[in-house]
Amino acid sequence: MTNHSETTGPFENSDISGQEPLTGPSAHDTQVTLRTPAELADALPYLLGYRPEDSMVLVALHDKEGRGRFGGRARLGIPANEEDWEAAARQLAHGLITGSARRGARPEQMVAYVCQEPAPGESGRDVKRRLERLAHLLRTQCGELDVPVIEALCISDGRFWSYCCPIESCCPEDGSPMGLPGTSVLAAAATYAGIQVRGTLRELRARLQPWETTAALEQELALDAAGMSLVPRILDEASRARVAEETLDLAERIIHRFAVAAPVSGTHPADLRDDRLLAHDEAATLILGLQDRTTRDRAAAWMEGDEAGPALRLWRALARRCVGPYGEHAAAPLTLAGWVAWSTGDELEAREALAMALGADPDYLFARLLHQACNEGLDPEAIRRCLRANRADRASCTPAETGSRSHAEERTARAELPAGEEATAAARADDRLGAEAGRGTGTRRRRRVRPADGGDAPRPARTGGRRRPPGSHPGPSAAESSSPGSRGLGSARTRAAEPGGTTTGAALSKNDRREPEGEG
Repeated sequence: MTNHSETTGPFENSDISGQEPLTGPSAHDTQVTLRTPAELADALPYLLGYRPEDSMVLVALHDKEGRGRFGGRARLGIPANEEDWEAAARQLAHGLITGSARRGARPEQMVAYVCQEPAPGESGRDVKRRLERLAHLLRTQCGELDVPVIEALCISDGRFWSYCCPIESCCPEDGSPMGLPGTSVLAAAATYAGIQVRGTLRELRARLQPWETTAALEQELALDAAGMSLVPRILDEASRARVAEETLDLAERIIHRFAVAAPVSGTHPADLRDDRLLAHDEAATLILGLQDRTTRDRAAAWMEGDEAGPALRLWRALARRCVGPYGEHAAAPLTLAGWVAWSTGDELEAREALAMALGADPDYLFARLLHQACNEGLDPEAIRRCLRANRADRASCTPAETGSRSHAEERTARAELPAGEEATAAARADDRLGAEAGRGTGTRRRRRVRPADGGDAPRPARTGGRRRPPGSHPGPSAAESSSPGSRGLGSARTRAAEPGGTTTGAALSKNDRREPEGEG
């Protein structure tokens, strides 16, 4: 029932990172030198942590003690309209170079990639010729910023071409075959260092996108039914705390159910297993209950230890159940999934999940704060401490106090920024976070018109021929509307940057994988 065949539009998917990977010593440091176009082509999935599709990529190089070392990486989807190529190339080059420079690691050189599979009737050679202008634009845009591109490669249909090498014996007109995955020296070194290549972003997003199967209608009916009974109780201060306790008790039972389930191999079979373990009415109750910010804050405390893995599986499963007109409701489970993934060290899934949360609801403050913190390369332990303290505070509160306020956004904002830097970071993030993120995530949502006072406008009374429960998406709490960062970031949408790392003539280790996002 998981949607694993969704395609993604190209240009809106942008991942721009600008910080040089960490270079501290590691027990698994491995020296790998890349000299040829073939080795550079083989290195790309290890640089990004996944195999890019329909993408243009820039990888920064730094001169370190006479050796080149990979630095920041940046990716954008290839625009379908060729008129947009120049603007996209400019955005990619400017974001990576200026982001790196701001962090004190301006690149000396660059490697460029264009990756796209042939359209029907095309060959890889046709793709290489068609994308030649795009590769040239990447080279000129980097050159205008005084960073030369020393190699530009096209990867298509299992082959690669160099736009810089004129030697036929080295780079034939029909291209050179890519090596079999996992067979190169670099692959062996990456495996030894614990670096994982995750497949494609499309496959990762498919685990978080809403169902588009026959089961989606049943889930939508369950959401409609749950909304009629739950939403009035959530909006009623007298019963709100009780609903929160019921939601969290149910979530805890399902997390335990997931934890004791028999393991299966493969991500798709694992998701199908989790879907079978979660009933439609249970999913509907949790999705609607988590729309209350206070309840969501408390659920975020399942972030470490034995709880983290099953909790992440539950949040993924709930995101898949936000079907049809309930697409905006996915912001809460997607944010929780992104937070748990980041807290457990999976920055790739964290950025994708948080970006998809902002695609479902661009004004979702908790997702924005977490996304900013993740992209700034901050240690999630600071936020974990805040959530632990939040958990302890609630343990000493009465039920009425627990249900009447939400503090996670304020604590997260304070945790992620040094004292006195909130305004600077907000302005910096507003420049960095692009307006193109959140599109192409596969989440269908209906845009709401917000009244001048900032509250939610009433939803349409009918969707898909059935009457929706009124007020089925509780508005933000007072804490959210007054939290730091709620204004400076309000107009930006974000798309996650990916970690990735390797070295050329230098150390290859897990430390090289931490790669915050730069300008978008």
